Amino acid sequence: MTGPLSPSTWSAPVPLRLATDTSRYGGKSSQLAAAAGAGLPVPEGIALEWLFVDAVAAGDDEALAALHLSTADLQGGGGLAVRSSALGEDSAAASFAGQHLTCLNVRGPDGLTEAVRMVRDSAHSAAALAYRERLGLPGRPRVAVVVQELVVPECAGVLFSRDPLDGSDVLVIEASWGLGEAVVSGLVVPDHYRVRRDGRVIERTAGMKDLAVEPAPAGGTSQVPVPADRVHRLCLDETRLESLRELTARCEQVFGGTQDLEWAFAADRLRLLQRRPMTGAVPPH
Repeated sequence: MTGPLSPSTWSAPVPLRLATDTSRYGGKSSQLAAAAGAGLPVPEGIALEWLFVDAVAAGDDEALAALHLSTADLQGGGGLAVRSSALGEDSAAASFAGQHLTCLNVRGPDGLTEAVRMVRDSAHSAAALAYRERLGLPGRPRVAVVVQELVVPECAGVLFSRDPLDGSDVLVIEASWGLGEAVVSGLVVPDHYRVRRDGRVIERTAGMKDLAVEPAPAGGTSQVPVPADRVHRLCLDETRLESLRELTARCEQVFGGTQDLEWAFAADRLRLLQRRPMTGAVPPH
């Protein structure tokens, strides 16, 4: 089926590092593009502008062909991560965290097409539209998309450059085994760390990490039990905590302001998965 949009309307996908125009590629893409351009450890990927995403969702044959061609090099035997990058998303005023769908371990051309459609459709859900209304965002959602190599980590999690509860000037880190979905979706009680700017760890509390989210062989993810001896074992040692502190400092140099990071360690290699300003945090003392 050929949809209503033509190649003269949309632009083909671009390497993620080139997706700096927020009016076309949205907040998440532009943040990751800036991070990649600064040499931060962002996984390889491509960005789909919102008009192209609309064309894919409409079944435009040329858009579908361009999508599959642009991701051929990324699908080298592994899965893909497909994330929303809606216009207005991941800004200082609105993170949209948890509002839009993320598809992990996407496999094959058909799986990729369906994932892009599902991510776009998630921005039109009742909850996402209500969130937009509360923020006073005008018009219909315009959803760009990020497609990246899937990082399969030993552990992953989130980091805030200030304590989101009291605004104190410490790094707050939460971590769990496997994909970070276990942390951001609240599936486990993650390990909790508070780290001073000089690297001193002032709190480390082991969580209850009894399951991990892992890539499933046929695509998608599954929740798997964590061995008993790892349920209460801390994910992050001093070396990894120092790597996260250094990553935060580099993000502050590039972006300024506060940092809300999603990260992963795969074979002791730290990867930056998402970066946004903190929203809704208590102002610093």
